[in-house]
Amino acid sequence: MNRHILVIKLGALGDFVQAFPAFQAIRTHHPHARITLLTTRAFAGLGEASPWFDAIEVDERPKITNRRGMRHLKDQLSGFDLIYDLQTSARSTWYYRFAGHRMWSGIAGQAALPHANPWRDQMHTRTRQRDQLRMAGIPEVPDADLSWLVEAGPVIAEPYALLFPGAAPHRPGKRWPAERYAELACELSRRGVLPVISGSREDGELASVIRAGCPGALDLTGQTTLPELGGVCARACLAIGNDTGPMHLAAAMGCRAITLFSGESDPSLTAPSGRTAGQVRVIRVNDMATLSVDRVVSALG
Repeated sequence: MNRHILVIKLGALGDFVQAFPAFQAIRTHHPHARITLLTTRAFAGLGEASPWFDAIEVDERPKITNRRGMRHLKDQLSGFDLIYDLQTSARSTWYYRFAGHRMWSGIAGQAALPHANPWRDQMHTRTRQRDQLRMAGIPEVPDADLSWLVEAGPVIAEPYALLFPGAAPHRPGKRWPAERYAELACELSRRGVLPVISGSREDGELASVIRAGCPGALDLTGQTTLPELGGVCARACLAIGNDTGPMHLAAAMGCRAITLFSGESDPSLTAPSGRTAGQVRVIRVNDMATLSVDRVVSALG
């Protein structure tokens, strides 16, 4: 009898992308299972486009006082033979109670397949998930095959570099000033590389600042779905951006990446994971306001 398996991964984008190898490893280990992904609405399309899942369930993250929402969530978590909680947050861990059985891989106290490594919080996301799956009986977690993303999105004829000036709205300290991205865009243009600004619709104001300083830059903010952005990243010669989700996607697609970290994040735990040695470079400063354009330009080579 085929098993019914649930994988929980809610987000954010960088974390979701970092889970690609784990998603593939679970599918490879359970080739005949019906595998469902429980995620948030923002990443449902990316999950649907992937070859790893048979069904997608959207977690609307109901409050505990929302009885109808909680009943629906309980239904979403019921009827599975095995659950891999790759979110391993406080919220996803209390979902264990709704699942109705102990065949759970995660950090729930009574789970049959616990990730019991006491050093898990000191591990990089990729290492932590690999270790979790090893303890659950999946010994190998190689890089994911992302060929399903390569052809997606608009095709830009000339060589181009992606700029990701955004970051989580509640983390302004992670953002390098847009005016300096404009200076960087001008330098890229001088080198014969088209600067392409990308990100969410909310990053449109940042794109306007960059284009005011570099009118030749192309603005794609808010114009691509996540699968389409994957293809755009795969065809770029370079990506430069803050510690934000799209930089993880660019790195996963094999794009040379320069990620700018402030003191608010630890790259040893959350830096984008590339596919080859030297593909991803991290520049870290305590305060983004102190990071000069010259220092970023020097990393271009």
